Amino acid sequence: MASLRDRLLIGIGAFVLATGLAAGGVAFKSSFDEAIELQDSMLVQIGALVAAYGVRPPAPAGEAVDAEARIAIEELGDAAKNTEGTQALPGLPASLPDGLQTIARGGEDWRLVVRTRADGSRVAVGQPTAIRDESATNSALHIVLPLAALIPCLTLLVAIVINRTLRPVLRLADRLDAERSDNFEKLPLDGMPAELRPFIASINRLLARVSTMVDQNKRFIADAAHELRTPITALGIQAENLDRVDLPPEGRTRLDVLILGIRRIAHLLEQLLAHARYDTGSAADAVTAFDHVARECVADLLPIAAARSVDLGFARLEAVSVRGDATAVAVMLRNLLDNALRHTPAGGRVDLYLYRDDDNASHKPTLQVTWGAGPCRHTAHCTLSSFCGTFW
Repeated sequence: MASLRDRLLIGIGAFVLATGLAAGGVAFKSSFDEAIELQDSMLVQIGALVAAYGVRPPAPAGEAVDAEARIAIEELGDAAKNTEGTQALPGLPASLPDGLQTIARGGEDWRLVVRTRADGSRVAVGQPTAIRDESATNSALHIVLPLAALIPCLTLLVAIVINRTLRPVLRLADRLDAERSDNFEKLPLDGMPAELRPFIASINRLLARVSTMVDQNKRFIADAAHELRTPITALGIQAENLDRVDLPPEGRTRLDVLILGIRRIAHLLEQLLAHARYDTGSAADAVTAFDHVARECVADLLPIAAARSVDLGFARLEAVSVRGDATAVAVMLRNLLDNALRHTPAGGRVDLYLYRDDDNASHKPTLQVTWGAGPCRHTAHCTLSSFCGTFW
């Protein structure tokens, strides 16, 4: 069984059941023996009364007497004379010793007590053992039945206690499931059972190690992306310069493949940088100065624009802030400007407009990029609200 709760329930339930059965058996045997002893004591007292004061006359025919209360009285020896109407113990031997004893008469067992009077006469008082055993069994069952009813109650109580005891573990599991994948905060120890605290402390130490490792990986990726972006940009510029040189067809083909590979590597570096800096869940709450990001992007792309003889710059720039991750905003803007540069011929212009639209009722920031040469100009226009994801 993989469930600790099931193990506890079955183990403790089996123990309670075995203990209850053993206790019930002992209680039944003890109660049965005590009932038999009580009946023997009553039989001895009745025998003493009969020996001292004589035989009681039989009950009237119309009076009902319980079977458990009926006894047989018989005189022994030469004075053998049964009470009128009681012939249950005929022919008892006169040699029966005094005291309690069990004999067989009339196809059933009898429990007898024999007493000798002062004048030497003897009397026997008896009762069938079947009646005595039935009465003792009923008395013992009245003792055992409450104990039998207690067993399921104890099992239910144990189940409730186990569920309540394991409830902090379930709450802890639910809390871990609800946490973000990048949340490495320590789990609280307050309110936790003492047996769980070493386990929770171990989890907290593991979370701290994982957090350190993740931070190191992010820093490594960010540093590598930053270090590689500059030489890759330089390679791209040199490849663009070679594009203006007369080359044989085979060389031209290889150069095109090289330029395409450099662009893919630059794009991959941007993705790595965004992956290292982008924090899922917290980006939606971050506030990014869009104008600062735009200045950096334009500054990074100026060498490429100059190599292509394209005029890249701002036609309108205002201080604008948006909700979102700065890296996601930079990736989106770099992709947009890179596409504009690639589709602008030599001598063309790429103009960037970033401002807050006063004509818009919500006054949301507006981004506009215009590219092309001469009368053939193209425009991309969008209203900004927030950047809650990473744009590849």
